[in-house]
Amino acid sequence: MNQQNNIDFDRIKDAIGYIINNYKFQPGLDDVAAHVALSPYHLQRMFTEWAGVSPKKFLQYISIENAKKILKESRATLFDAAFEVGLSGTGRLHDLFVKIEGMTPGEYKNGGENLTINYSFAETPFGEILIASTMKGICYMAFANNETTALEELQKLFPNADYKQLTDNNQQNALYIFKQDWQRPEQIKLHVKGTDFQLKVWESLLKIPMGRLLTYSDIARQTGNPKASRAVGSAVGDNPVAYLIPCHRVILSSGSFGQYHWDSGRKAAIIGWENINIHNH
Repeated sequence: MNQQNNIDFDRIKDAIGYIINNYKFQPGLDDVAAHVALSPYHLQRMFTEWAGVSPKKFLQYISIENAKKILKESRATLFDAAFEVGLSGTGRLHDLFVKIEGMTPGEYKNGGENLTINYSFAETPFGEILIASTMKGICYMAFANNETTALEELQKLFPNADYKQLTDNNQQNALYIFKQDWQRPEQIKLHVKGTDFQLKVWESLLKIPMGRLLTYSDIARQTGNPKASRAVGSAVGDNPVAYLIPCHRVILSSGSFGQYHWDSGRKAAIIGWENINIHNH
């Protein structure tokens, strides 16, 4: 675990959160740097190394105006079957390569007593992550500010499972997604516990390509429940597999990014980072 990398991302996340919260005042580099206790030079260098662009440029990618523009483009194209077929492998990475299988009641009964779960911690561009898997696939992924707390959250889902700290092939294969190794994606299998409705919502999230955004009501329409925006919001919030099921690509219709289970600053960081990567590839 590279502690320095983690501190760097935490500072970047805090800087982005500060920029969003003070957007009306258009904070300058000096203000943002002071907030995260770095020199302006240091922040500029660290930010550019992480995002590939300066903090000022990054701000354009996470602005409400830009989010509204992406929403409009996403709606115009995502519901067009011909466009979906023509999407590149990069854009459709989640839809093509991530497959969800719901756990059977027999698998998760009695607190998961029949499950053996391997888990490990890994570095990502968005901080440390806890990743866990059964024999069938990834069952949990969460950004971890604290390893002990993150593991406790996982154990609450399956209190009676047999846990082993071990990196297996399922995990290694899934983690390639952060390296953006588009040439070699094998299918990533997810093995998750959820109701039929939750599974339906999570499957529709896989259809939002990188660099695109939709609203909760868009997802409600996609699942055939146009009036179920609130229920969709709950299902999105209960997503057990961070990033691989891209719940960060669902925002409010106002263009504001809204809440995120793993910190709203991190959500903005991921959206901006993905946007930049799509435009620069």
